[in-house]
This record gives sequence, structure tokens and C-alpha cells, in this order.
Amino acid sequence: MDRAARLTPMVLLCLGLVYVVWGSTYFGIKVAIETLPPLGMLALRFMVAGALMFLVLCARGARLPTAREWAASAAVGTLLLGGGTGLVTLAEREASSSVAAMVIAVSPLFAALFARLWGERTGGREWLGIGVGLLGIALLNLGELRATPLAALLLILAPLCWTFGSQWSRHLPLPKGLMGSAAEMLAGGGVLLVLSVLTGEQWRTPSAASLWALAYLTVFGSLVAYSAYMYLVAHTRPALATSYAYVNPVVAVLLGVGFGGETLGPLGWVALAVILTGVGLVAWPRRVPDPEVT
Repeated sequence: MDRAARLTPMVLLCLGLVYVVWGSTYFGIKVAIETLPPLGMLALRFMVAGALMFLVLCARGARLPTAREWAASAAVGTLLLGGGTGLVTLAEREASSSVAAMVIAVSPLFAALFARLWGERTGGREWLGIGVGLLGIALLNLGELRATPLAALLLILAPLCWTFGSQWSRHLPLPKGLMGSAAEMLAGGGVLLVLSVLTGEQWRTPSAASLWALAYLTVFGSLVAYSAYMYLVAHTRPALATSYAYVNPVVAVLLGVGFGGETLGPLGWVALAVILTGVGLVAWPRRVPDPEVT
């Protein structure tokens, strides 16, 4: 039986973590960059998380990555963390956290398209779920929440980088298990640090709220949820691994409305229901044919 077709307890746990935790990180990023530079904040987040994970794994006797595995980790870390998360964070300077999460919901469509480059098939129900999810995103964007043109462009480029990196990672010689996540965070964090320096970001005394947000993003957004996501990429089909993009807007909107002073009209709430319907269609396990009896 194809393990990618099964919703095992580990897959369900990882889906729950990615759905809830990453949905909350959009609001966390918004709070963190109030007094911290966007790229520098992300560099600190990923380098600290990656270093902690790397040291713990080394202490437990994990094998160190080879030069070839470091190169693959750098490519994936640059695309996912530099291009994906980095562009989202820059966009949130001019867009609400809710808008950021909603636009990123196109990720499953990009994932399905990129997966076809490597010969992977997307089923009819998955395409239907993607279409329903995108309809929900269109309804949301007809509502009250808006982003500037530059922020919208960054938010379109972000899932392109993220989903291409995710699909490419399935075919690269990455370190096994959590060591792969650690190497990707260290490499991606290093790229973000270089970009922060090159763009001349300025540091000033951060607020307590920004520091708490950074701590949350580091521990839960990076150490916990990123590792869960990479497990999903390796063990599930692309549409399911990226289905978080439909649930994250729900969490982000609830936090933005409840704590960030953002607003959402009746059409927006209808759109959230449509998005959840799309998630159900994408996440529903495929029917696996019974093995032939010989």
C-alpha cells in the first residue's frame, strides 16, 4: 500500500501542528517586526532554532551531514526560508497578517503544478479541492482586507519559492530526519543574515512583545512546526502536505480580528467556510486498490 495515501497518527499530528502553529505565526511575525528588522529577525529565528536542533542531534549521536547534503540543505533552506518566509515577512510591513495568510493559500495549486514536473499525479478530487479553496481565497479578497500592490506581489512570489523548494526537496540528497530540518534552518538563516546586512537593516531596542513573538516563532514556528512540515513533505502527497495553506488563513484571521484590530465582514466568514471545504476535499485519503490475489 502507498504510505502517502494513509492518514497515519503521525501524519495527523503533523498536520494539526502545521495547521494551528503556522496559522498563528502570521500574527506573531506582525508583532515581531514592529520593533525588529524583518530579515534580521528571521535570520535570528532560524539560526537559533537550527543551532539548538543541530546540537541536540549531535549530542544524541546523529550523523553529520556530508558536503553534498549541506549543499542540498542550502538550496532548500534558501527557497523555503529565504524566499518563502522572507518574502511573507517583508510583505507584512504593508499587509495585514490575515491577508498574508490568505494569499499564501495558493500554495497547494503551485505544489500540484510543480509535482507534475517530477511525474507525480494529482487526483481529480484534489484538483476540485484546490479549486474550491481558491474560490474561498477570491471571496476573501473581495471582502474588507487589502494589501498594497508591492505586498501582493511579494505574497505571490513567496508560495512559488516555498512550493518549488518543497517539491525539489523530495528529490535532493538531504540529511535524514530532523538533521535535515536543522541544516536547512542554519543555511536559510545564514542567507537571511547576509541579506539583512546587504540591505542595511537597522536594529533598535525591541519591545517585550516583539521579543516574546520572536521566542514563539523560534520554538513553535521553527523547531516544532517546520520539522512537522518536512515530515509531511517526505511522507504524504503534495496537495495534502500543503493543505495547511487553507487552514492557516482561518487561524490568522481569528487572531488578527481578535487581537490585532483587523476586521472581517460577512463575505469573509462565508469564504472561510468555503476554504475549509476545500481542505476537506484535498485531505480526504485516496482510495487504494486492494492488492491482487495470486
